[in-house]
Amino acid sequence: MSENNEVSVNLLLLGRTQSGKSALGNSLLGSNEFESWLAASSVTTKCRLLSCWMPNFGRRLGKELGLRVHVLDTLGAPHSQFSQKQVKQEIETALLRHFHEGLHMALLVLRADLPLCEEEHRYTLQLVEDLLGPRWKNFTTVVFTHADKLRAAKISEDAYLRTAPDTLDALLDMVQHRYLFKGYEDHTITQERTIILNQIMDYIREKGYQVLEFR
Repeated sequence: MSENNEVSVNLLLLGRTQSGKSALGNSLLGSNEFESWLAASSVTTKCRLLSCWMPNFGRRLGKELGLRVHVLDTLGAPHSQFSQKQVKQEIETALLRHFHEGLHMALLVLRADLPLCEEEHRYTLQLVEDLLGPRWKNFTTVVFTHADKLRAAKISEDAYLRTAPDTLDALLDMVQHRYLFKGYEDHTITQERTIILNQIMDYIREKGYQVLEFR
């Protein structure tokens, strides 16, 4: 955390191909700078860091406090063009280049409208641990994308989680039930950004702005 009236946070997007990582990144930025669309192959082919500035995000010592957000978008896995080893190497290189001072929160992106397949889930968690180390559970929040599909099916977030398989329950336990839902059409992109960032910042504050450092 900065000593002046600015807070700066580093956020990492992780998840399988077509999970909605880049769309989440755009929501965090309040723009459409990350490439994101429905395709038969993986859209993101390289890691990319983008940042945004939000003035008047809060107050500290009677003064307005601004928030600078750095978002690192990554390749999905499995990837349609690159091997698992190549994906891991690309993300490792980007982490060391962009977040050498540390990571505040990794956002593990899961689709709310698709079942959590055990084999892909095991691979994803192994990738997260390989990248972030054994302390990854303390610096990870699960983000459920495509939550608009739940509303269309008249399923509440609580009802959705009550039907979660043991695999998902175990994951949420591991990350101390840090999770949020993204994808409600009645929110503008500005409203959605504020909602999501407030939830993420609550988790970061709870940890006293600690960072996960990379060696």
